[in-house]
Amino acid sequence: MSVQTSNEKDWTKIMAGGTVLVLLALFSLPTLIILIPGMLPTGVAKLCDRTEQHSATFCVGGLNICGVFPYLMKLWTDNHSIDAATAAITDIFTMLVIYAAAGFGWLMYSVVPPVVSAVLNVLAERRVSVLKTTQVAIVKEWGPEVALMTEPGGQPPLPPNA
Repeated sequence: MSVQTSNEKDWTKIMAGGTVLVLLALFSLPTLIILIPGMLPTGVAKLCDRTEQHSATFCVGGLNICGVFPYLMKLWTDNHSIDAATAAITDIFTMLVIYAAAGFGWLMYSVVPPVVSAVLNVLAERRVSVLKTTQVAIVKEWGPEVALMTEPGGQPPLPPNA
């Protein structure tokens, strides 16, 4: 068994995606009519997101599918026809809801990380403050000799008179 190169893996993914699209086109064309224009923001996020974690793709894709799903459910439960799918996708309100959900995914991707970073920074500063208060209490109880710290490299500090 040979190890696949990066190009072979990409080609395999492209072939798998193409196979899924062909099968959807053959067996469920109305669903594909809603999915292709509805999931365009996810495709754009996938193209733009070059990070290893693909955070933008997951944020936008997750909320984008949440925007598309109610209209897919309506299509599947009411009238699964090309006319119903075309009517749904040409309705401006439908597209507004779908793209607004994807836009909210982009908003989450751009706003949440700085907010989380700020909260973690405040928590770290608070922890440092608590540790300094505890250190002062320990020095009061045990004396200033306790506060002697080791130098980087594990060597004890030189005495003050040396």
